[in-house]
Amino acid sequence: MGRTSLGLGVLAVGLLAVGSLAVLAGCGVPPPASQFPSADDALGRMKEQLACARGVQATAKVDVFSKQGRLKGEAFLFAIDPARVRFDVVSPFGITLLTLTSDGRRFEMLDLQQKQFLEGEASACNLARMTQVPLEGHALVAILRGEAPLLTHTPATTRIAWNTGGFYDVAIDGKHDAKQAIRLAVHPDDLQKPWAQQRVRVLSVGVEQRGTPLWQVDLDDHAPVKTASPREDPDGIDPPIPPIGPACDAEAPRSVRMRVPHTSDDVMLDYTEIVWNPPLVEGTFDQPMPRGIRRVPVSCR
Repeated sequence: MGRTSLGLGVLAVGLLAVGSLAVLAGCGVPPPASQFPSADDALGRMKEQLACARGVQATAKVDVFSKQGRLKGEAFLFAIDPARVRFDVVSPFGITLLTLTSDGRRFEMLDLQQKQFLEGEASACNLARMTQVPLEGHALVAILRGEAPLLTHTPATTRIAWNTGGFYDVAIDGKHDAKQAIRLAVHPDDLQKPWAQQRVRVLSVGVEQRGTPLWQVDLDDHAPVKTASPREDPDGIDPPIPPIGPACDAEAPRSVRMRVPHTSDDVMLDYTEIVWNPPLVEGTFDQPMPRGIRRVPVSCR
């Protein structure tokens, strides 16, 4: 063995010893016994464990901050693959404040405070009129069920490293100078399992372009979620409407915060009720315009 190789070997042993001492001294969390070989392996596990979840229905406490002010109340929401969303926001006094619907192509938002009905294409900037962050519909659906939407990439443009804070840092280099940072934690019960059997929790997702942060999402309070029950006709005339997907008991976060860094654009959702694969009634993702409301075409490309 040459002098250089010997020196590197001594250095590696030294670094390992220092790292071990740091862990023993309480300076960091050691990695799982079996670590993910690559970033794509970790992201693959994230997708596998949520493969049974076609969509989510939830009730949440919502707090929205924007340039227009603050909106606080209760939200009833649907987020269904691939890009269908609905938000009904009700004030603490039970008054409907706004209803947003999108079927992945058409965007509609009834704003009863301003007495206007906004309509246009289901673009990220239109959806951000409620969510505050410029997310395409498919990305918003992913986040609301606890999954990180991913930039288009190849394995060569991803990196993964264990953070002694107790999670993996995943980095993705996308097109047009876009970069994505994802934090993944391993389920506490799975730390001693082979990596292919470990469940992961998305703690945060952020995207920047040319050094400018575009959006940041923080997810917390993960817990198992049950599959929705069939929807029964109260009059017993029509047959029950079944769930839109298979039985699913995957975890989901109970707290979701979406924001644009360095601005006042921020929305916080705390789920009080949540189920997977809800039955859907026809017309869930469109809405009629009430009388006395002004129609406003919107475009923000």
